[in-house]
Amino acid sequence: MSRSEYSRFHNPVDLRFGVGVFSELPQLVGARSCVIFTFPEAMPLGLLDPLIGGLGPRLLGVIDRLPSNPDVTDLQRIWQDFIHLGDKPDVVLAIGGGSVIDLGKAICVASSAQSFSVLMQHLSQDLPVEEPLSPQLIAVPTTAGTGSEVTPWATIWDQAAQRKYSLHGPALWPSLAVVDPALTQSLPAAVTLSSGLDALSHALEAIWNRQANPVSDVLAISAARRVISSLPRLMTDLGNMGLRESMAQAALQAGLAFSNTKTALAHSISYDLTLRLGLSHGLACSFCLPAVMARAIGVEATRDACLIEIFGHPLDQAPFRLSQFLEGLGVRTDFSLYGYGPLEEAALFEKALGGVRGQNFIGA
Repeated sequence: MSRSEYSRFHNPVDLRFGVGVFSELPQLVGARSCVIFTFPEAMPLGLLDPLIGGLGPRLLGVIDRLPSNPDVTDLQRIWQDFIHLGDKPDVVLAIGGGSVIDLGKAICVASSAQSFSVLMQHLSQDLPVEEPLSPQLIAVPTTAGTGSEVTPWATIWDQAAQRKYSLHGPALWPSLAVVDPALTQSLPAAVTLSSGLDALSHALEAIWNRQANPVSDVLAISAARRVISSLPRLMTDLGNMGLRESMAQAALQAGLAFSNTKTALAHSISYDLTLRLGLSHGLACSFCLPAVMARAIGVEATRDACLIEIFGHPLDQAPFRLSQFLEGLGVRTDFSLYGYGPLEEAALFEKALGGVRGQNFIGA
């Protein structure tokens, strides 16, 4: 059936959103034992002190040597840290950006199978994760962008092989997401920008997507409009809690949208740039959005209508307006500035369109 005749939206994650909801984590954990996965700066910043005190003996340990953009070489070390804690916890609390949450998902898969090799098989053979996670995962994002707290995927990189692995499957949804915008307040400008661009990319990729549906459209349109309105102002006023809350809401909405559609062409393009140039995920996804939008306009009337709700009329000028928006944030949108001439750019698009995510694009 066509999208207009039939649609389905599914997201099983129990979600708590609001300033201050982080303080409720001890009550949300309940009587269960837990381990905290987090980023190295969380402890020195004192971010976890109230939580650790509130959990008391239920907390079996803290693993805080979790890197950004995790590589397969990181997994074995983190797995060893996890099993050296002793008793298997009931819950993993993944507190951090998308990389921390993705690593939490990966270790929960290994723990569920009681085998690190099973995790590696899922990654290398692209096998779906179907058995329920044990321990369960509670995802607590400290950035506003990735949406990993409400999606059933995790990204692991293999720099040596120049590959990106996607851990996926129906069991990989977190059991609970706790989204507290106050946790993003100490983010530096670079991370604030990169994560905000990631949220914008997720929103737009959910729109020019073969899997789009009326529910994902509403979420994606709202998310994109929030980012466009809030992110430039936040970059000049990083302590503004109202803007932080707006961006956290935008990132969550975008995450919910693409939790059903998956991503599309811009993400497929981004993988090459992250591996080749080491660009942050948010930048690698966002710089090509105007070029991707130009290919999406005119393909399908319902997709054009969604883009008009974000960018207005005339729609053929929307890629230029989006490029101006990104350039205003310091994001260069010219492919040549990333080392891609016209022939290399065309080859990059052709390769990306043939990828799994590229095939979700309406213009593929």
